[in-house]
Amino acid sequence: MPVSRRLAPLAALLLALPALGEPQTAYKGHGADSVPAEVIARYAPKPLPPDLARRIQSMMDVRAPGMGIVSPDGSKLFFGWSVTGTAQVWRLDGPNTFPVQLTGGEDRTTIVDVFPDGKTLVLQRDRKGEENPGLYLMPAAGGPLTPIQHLPGIQTFHQFVSADGRWVYFASNDVKPDSYAVYRWNVETRQKEALVTEPGLWSVSDHRSDGTLLLAKWTGSLTSEYWEWSPATRKLTPLLGQDSPEEYTAVYGAAPGQLLVLTPKLGEFRRLCRWEKGTLTPLTGDLTWDVSGFSLDEAKSRVLYTVNEAGYTKLFALDAKTFQPVHLPKLPEGADHVYAGASTRDGRFTTFGVETATAPRTSYVYDWQSGALTRWVVPSAPEIDTTTFAAATLEHYPARDGTKVPAFVRRPKSCDPAPCPVVVEFHGGPEGQAQPGFSTWAQVFVDAGFVFVEPNVRGSDGYGRTWLDADNGRKRLDVWTDIEDAATWARKAFAANGKEPKVGVTGGSYGGYSTLVAMTKFAGAYDAGASIVGISNLLTFLENTAPYRRILRTTEYGDPAKDREALLELSATTHLGKLKAPLQIQQGATDPRVPVGEAIQMYEAATKTGVPTELIVYADEGHGAGKRDNQVLMLGHALRFLETHLKGVPAK
Repeated sequence: MPVSRRLAPLAALLLALPALGEPQTAYKGHGADSVPAEVIARYAPKPLPPDLARRIQSMMDVRAPGMGIVSPDGSKLFFGWSVTGTAQVWRLDGPNTFPVQLTGGEDRTTIVDVFPDGKTLVLQRDRKGEENPGLYLMPAAGGPLTPIQHLPGIQTFHQFVSADGRWVYFASNDVKPDSYAVYRWNVETRQKEALVTEPGLWSVSDHRSDGTLLLAKWTGSLTSEYWEWSPATRKLTPLLGQDSPEEYTAVYGAAPGQLLVLTPKLGEFRRLCRWEKGTLTPLTGDLTWDVSGFSLDEAKSRVLYTVNEAGYTKLFALDAKTFQPVHLPKLPEGADHVYAGASTRDGRFTTFGVETATAPRTSYVYDWQSGALTRWVVPSAPEIDTTTFAAATLEHYPARDGTKVPAFVRRPKSCDPAPCPVVVEFHGGPEGQAQPGFSTWAQVFVDAGFVFVEPNVRGSDGYGRTWLDADNGRKRLDVWTDIEDAATWARKAFAANGKEPKVGVTGGSYGGYSTLVAMTKFAGAYDAGASIVGISNLLTFLENTAPYRRILRTTEYGDPAKDREALLELSATTHLGKLKAPLQIQQGATDPRVPVGEAIQMYEAATKTGVPTELIVYADEGHGAGKRDNQVLMLGHALRFLETHLKGVPAK
């Protein structure tokens, strides 16, 4: 049925009930200040039962350090690791040596660059998950941080360090909350200089030695334009994407006037192309899968790119000048994902990561000059035998229109009694993708006796642009039934002894939205749901999310003015009267993406239905949990809730 005909009855209702789908008292803004402190305190997480807490803590202790950045001479590796409970920066002074912790405290800190001489690090630090990071310098040997910029409510993102080490380039929305200006900061004088102040979501994609910048201007959730900024004229020249919205990722190629561009413009799937004089020439052939990412070292010596084959990641390399294939080092076989990390500026050293279903990511450093591949970092798994982890199998379920929807399934070794209950987890994004590989989160549910299913419904990435764009705007009304169809399939596919299993639903961010929709619009499809940082009302979400995100999200969900009718129909709050099964809602108070008001308005309305409903709010977290203790609580409470309502485990 055409969308216009489907919406006609709703339009009549809107004339009579202008506030349909909206809470009677709408919230305003986002962040902890948008909600009274006593409300946040009222819904603070309660302690988990000790035995459950211990189970989750053990899984949270299984960690793979970040792949990191190699020092210019290859003698040190700087990387992120959350072994202390919060992401901090560490240093290795050689392969498999004892790591030195460089940063500390309760704020998440990450390494983003190393100066050309290897003596200084560039770090980013965020407070309480607010996603307003600041930028700092730190001696590579350790010591206090030197702030470049860290302002309340302002985002500051590192771009690059100049080859002579004199300038640090960064982008920030310190002029307008919905626009990023580009600056450079003088290391000696500690003064910043504005370079690009035109309105737009600007970032530096690449640069030349003379100071010329290749700039990306984001125009939508995936689309962008590319411009060149001249240091001589201080003016912008359009290069790519100005004619019509399109998805591009571009850097300078090895030849003058050349760009390397990742785009689906030439077909159904993303391909890596060479751009010269306005013409795109494919470099990776007519693949039937997406090229999911690529990198080019600053010396322009080789291109490393990955291909997403049904959710599995394969790595390839090309010579940056001839575009002929380059042999990669022999990495361990049988991996679900193989990918490249950072390369040194001269292209000599590159980090590689290998991940399997039964082991966290292992990182290596490869010396292209000597051909030596060295494992530098060993993941930790105290008291856990990861070889027993369930591997995901790729399966498909039928949507009601006959479309086959891919899903990754992890099964427990046995169920007593059968059938095993099922948990369906929808991924975030919505332009995300559920993938196989190593997952402690999934394994917690498998160990608890659940079949764990992760669908890639229409709108997911990795299956071509038609699949990816299938849920944009009003088109979501045609495909959101994939959410209900997953439950219908699960009840039949995992039945045993003539009995259908109970089926629960969970997910974070857009997966949290999918969970709320599953429990309301498609009430009865699932027996319980646990939503984490999920959108309850697309209209109030767009009105209150951070300004920079509003620009990007309207291209995905719709315009609050033009598409108001569809946004309300697609909102869980519109269908709350149908809620019939237990629902849990978890949310971070400082979340700039999905405001805490989304969770509170959903909870307050749901409790009026008489259906068992829980709300948990984390005062010191944003879009998900960054601290180990909160990660334990978030996963533990979701598991506790679903065990109670799907397995009959008594609540404690």
